[in-house]
Amino acid sequence: MRASVSESNPAIIQAARGLSQSVSKLRFSAPVHTVYNPLDYAWDAHEAYLRRYGMGTKRVVFLGMNPGPWGMAQVGVPFGEIPAVRDWLGIEVPVRRPDPEHPKRPIQGFACKRSEVSGRRLWGLFARRFGSAGTFFQDHFVLNYCPLVFMLESGANHTPDKLPAIERDALYRACDEHLRRVVEALNPVWVIGVGKFAESRARESLQGALLSFGSIAHPSPANPAANRGWDDLVTKQMEEIGIW
Repeated sequence: MRASVSESNPAIIQAARGLSQSVSKLRFSAPVHTVYNPLDYAWDAHEAYLRRYGMGTKRVVFLGMNPGPWGMAQVGVPFGEIPAVRDWLGIEVPVRRPDPEHPKRPIQGFACKRSEVSGRRLWGLFARRFGSAGTFFQDHFVLNYCPLVFMLESGANHTPDKLPAIERDALYRACDEHLRRVVEALNPVWVIGVGKFAESRARESLQGALLSFGSIAHPSPANPAANRGWDDLVTKQMEEIGIW
């Protein structure tokens, strides 16, 4: 029997704190200009997400890459489209400002009016399919592999895979350890990458674990396939994998 929504899993909270501390010690060279760690300045919202929905064990863990600028970067929740986090997940808490803060990427927390399209698509699909967040989280969980947001001087996003090898490897070690700790706590059957990058990191970091892996199309507008009926595409993928 699954645990109730109120029975949070302290192991994943401890794992997230450890990840935040580990990545905060890392340093990144140009062209990276500014790095945000939402597990620091948006910790209260992230902890609320873990406490409310990181309960018991899960059958499926969805794994994203790293925070989007208008989603988790703003509110500390993976794929954090603000209306979905506030209205469907029921989380709305104050968010502090990062230091330093990129002038072209201000953190406004739940007051941010921009839409995180990836999060709107992801949480929207789950809401339509499962109805309530509580029903979805009985068997599923969503997290990001890497908690950091990397920005160029222009404010443009810089993904973790583009970092120099020595910096990337140090980051991946911390993220791998966190993922292993979360999987140990949640004991899923499946780890599903939201995009191929996340699947590849899951397979690499969880080698030897008694798990099944797969991936779904990333919901980003940068993915052409996501702009042609992403809901139907992902539903079909999940059915073909044998999860839904």
